[in-house]
Amino acid sequence: MSSIFIGELAGTATLLYLGNGVVANMLLKDTKGNGTGLLAIAAAWAFAVTVAIYVSTYFGSSGAHLNPIVTIAGCVKSGDWSLFPTFIGAQLLGAMLGQLLVWLHYKPHYDVTEDKGAIRASFCTDPAIKNTPFNFISEAFASALAVVALGTFSTIETGLGPFMVGILVWAIGLGLGGTTGYAINPARDLGPRIMHAILPIPNKGDSGWDYAWIPVLGPAAGAVLGAFILTLN
Repeated sequence: MSSIFIGELAGTATLLYLGNGVVANMLLKDTKGNGTGLLAIAAAWAFAVTVAIYVSTYFGSSGAHLNPIVTIAGCVKSGDWSLFPTFIGAQLLGAMLGQLLVWLHYKPHYDVTEDKGAIRASFCTDPAIKNTPFNFISEAFASALAVVALGTFSTIETGLGPFMVGILVWAIGLGLGGTTGYAINPARDLGPRIMHAILPIPNKGDSGWDYAWIPVLGPAAGAVLGAFILTLN
């Protein structure tokens, strides 16, 4: 069974299971990877994207978007929004499923972790310094860069596309991730944030809904900006 919906759902679930899995491994109490740091997180997210592209493609996605900013940029450039609900719906559900897997995988560690911030960070992003305009700019600019870079990869016929996307995510994480945690993916942030709100986790605290719009609208704005920049060539 394969389709765009199944491919996007499976790929995004894989992305979140591996990506937020490393965050849980680093932050939750008594894990083997506790305290490994940003280098481990950036690397794992990069590798997760590469693996997820292959999974998504195998199960039928056309383009393996895995991220609403890729879908939005493509729709803006083509003017065709007919598949937008299919891609976005699958990405959001896939992100929720992937986060459910993270929670099940690390449940004993969630149960003994008392740090509310650490628990929430393994689900969704927060700014290092809360400054709404600059938090928005960070997400928008990083997402615009991602869209522009992805647009240029299509001109390089090496067959290394998934690895180049992984390198891009790695570079963004290390170079630009220090401000907001580089969501650069509305589904990646919103889906797990919803799961944080509904899962029965001791000591989890609130889900940070006052900030939640930034990692959704910031990347979306960046996608539109990136698509416009690509049209200038």
